[in-house]
Amino acid sequence: MPLQPYLDALSEGDVAAAAVVLFALLIAHALCDHPLQGEFVALRKNRHYRPEGDAAPRIWPYCMSAHALIHAGGVWIVLGHPGFAATEFALHWLIDALKAEGKTSIHVDQLLHLLTKIGYVAAFATLS
Repeated sequence: MPLQPYLDALSEGDVAAAAVVLFALLIAHALCDHPLQGEFVALRKNRHYRPEGDAAPRIWPYCMSAHALIHAGGVWIVLGHPGFAATEFALHWLIDALKAEGKTSIHVDQLLHLLTKIGYVAAFATLS
């Protein structure tokens, strides 16, 4: 795995490695939020979305869960740790639900996602 040397250095407290790992997590986040999400999921993960003429049952929990799972996969690929992936699934679901409910703005949403990634890097550094 190309990131393994940085993950090893991060577990030894290397700040430069932490920056590289954070950068990889942010790249994964951008990929998961944009090309890997798609318009279908982006719209239908919001429980308030009502497409005109759509008689299909509301599928927002499935779409929100699929989106959060995609993000969990990105974190798992970067960190190689299922615990961080599970945490990402739960936190990403919650943060996006807060945005859908109008409790946060897009800016706060993205700040919270950034803070979770910083938290993963800090927590990963303490694993060894």
